[in-house]
Amino acid sequence: MRLSRILTYKQTLSPLFLVLTLVVMASSSLSQQTSSSPSDSKTGSTSTASQAPASSQAPSAHSGSPEDVLPKPSLPPGIDPKTRMPLYEEIQEDWSSLQIGASKLEPERPIIGQVDEQEKFTRTLVQVKWRPGDPIDLWIVIPKGVKNPPVVLYLYNETEDTERFRNNNWCERVTSGGVAAVGFVSALSGPRFHDRPLNQWFVSELQESLGSTVHDVKFILDYLAYRGEVDMSRIGMFGIGSGGTIAILAAAADPRIKAVDALDPWGDWPHFLAESSVVQDDPARANYVTPEFLKKVAPLDPVKWLPQLKIPVRIQQVKENDATPIESKDSIRAAAPKQAEVVRFAAMSDLAHREGGGALFQWIKNGVQPPPGNPGQSTMPGSPVAAGKLPRS
Repeated sequence: MRLSRILTYKQTLSPLFLVLTLVVMASSSLSQQTSSSPSDSKTGSTSTASQAPASSQAPSAHSGSPEDVLPKPSLPPGIDPKTRMPLYEEIQEDWSSLQIGASKLEPERPIIGQVDEQEKFTRTLVQVKWRPGDPIDLWIVIPKGVKNPPVVLYLYNETEDTERFRNNNWCERVTSGGVAAVGFVSALSGPRFHDRPLNQWFVSELQESLGSTVHDVKFILDYLAYRGEVDMSRIGMFGIGSGGTIAILAAAADPRIKAVDALDPWGDWPHFLAESSVVQDDPARANYVTPEFLKKVAPLDPVKWLPQLKIPVRIQQVKENDATPIESKDSIRAAAPKQAEVVRFAAMSDLAHREGGGALFQWIKNGVQPPPGNPGQSTMPGSPVAAGKLPRS
């Protein structure tokens, strides 16, 4: 059940959150983590007072009150030490707009974590941040022996964590053929869900979840340009579920994205929020179909933005996947631009049969690779260069 999955995940976070709230914890550096996890200081905690030296931990005959010599407890990690307000409440961001616009987002100096040298690729963990209390882990995977490779951003569904980005087999699949990969998770997902009331989650804060992550893509691309390792003229984005929605929105916002591959993207919010299995077990689901809620998320509906995309787009839909209701699937297919390839499968097994073994990633990788001798053209299957109008099935 959807709600039980949410509660189970949040309950795993809850004890840690309570411990961090009640005791003083030193921030761990990225280098102290295992190869599969970033820093425990994700919440951007700031202590109001440093720990006193060990020699001054106990009061002496010459000391004043115990408060004068004992270390003062720190604030919870998600609290601003100056304003005493939760950091997420200090975010000044226009989530209704795909553009940064009037949002107050200031990139901070990135933290370079582990660099993992493998036979076929180099994987670097970088922590970036541009809004209060919301550091983001980027897993940057560069194929070896390829200078200035194209790059694909990978964003999975809101239930996903960063586990696959630490998997060597996944990294080999996405970088095969000489394409770099960047993996991250969306706002209010995985390690980015912290310091929030437990009744909040990706859908209850859908405008923020989508708007924030679309803005994140802009800053991620800016950072990749700064690093200078990849070809910024050949960028694609692959997304599944909510990640597919964000890929479509990000492409509408940022012309640097040249191709989008979305597997069962969410969208058509009036139908989705009323009928999706994602929300059926949420006691607050009635709130999501109110005029006020729907008005907030209307500017972030991929059905609105899909017709405006001029780049190669592939949308794959699975009928048996009721996370995206059939009415929403139909609306998304109808909104797809004329050059898009829209493929519908009856069951997940049909998708797996066609796209298994890493084939799922080949379409988007082809889309950012120029054909030999024609660097200005795309090899996207069914692109105008290759075959004219893409088929719908």
